[in-house]
Amino acid sequence: MGAGKSTVGKVLAKKLGRRFLDADHVIEERCGVKIPVIFEMEGEEGFRKREAQTIREITAEHDIVLATGGGAVLSPENRQMLNERGTVIYLHANPVELWYRTKGGEGRPLLQNGDARKILESLYSIRDPLYREIADHVIETGKPSVNQLVNTLIMQLELSA
Repeated sequence: MGAGKSTVGKVLAKKLGRRFLDADHVIEERCGVKIPVIFEMEGEEGFRKREAQTIREITAEHDIVLATGGGAVLSPENRQMLNERGTVIYLHANPVELWYRTKGGEGRPLLQNGDARKILESLYSIRDPLYREIADHVIETGKPSVNQLVNTLIMQLELSA
């Protein structure tokens, strides 16, 4: 959450000549409501079921760049689909950076109930090992611009091809 998946993904897709998909946006389009409303109506469990179905369908497509929601890696099925069907790039940021990037928490239901910094630290401790488990590439998102990140990504992708 807040690592830059959508922003970097859009630029990467454009440079690679691929279609960009954001799993959260696909879910919102299908449901006709924003993610916070889904959380409110169905809870996190209901949202995660929708997310798993969406990832299962999207990862069957070819020549795309997919940005998942930050919690997509919580599901073993999602990790398997992502790992088996594509190249996984983990845009890594530490919890303090994520806290600065997500201040206000609008549109981020998991940050609405409590100390956002502590919540992000807790989420990070659970999610970071899962991302690392399936990542083909780990990219530090600290200081570089989006274009610098994308250029680094493209170089890594070319080296591993």
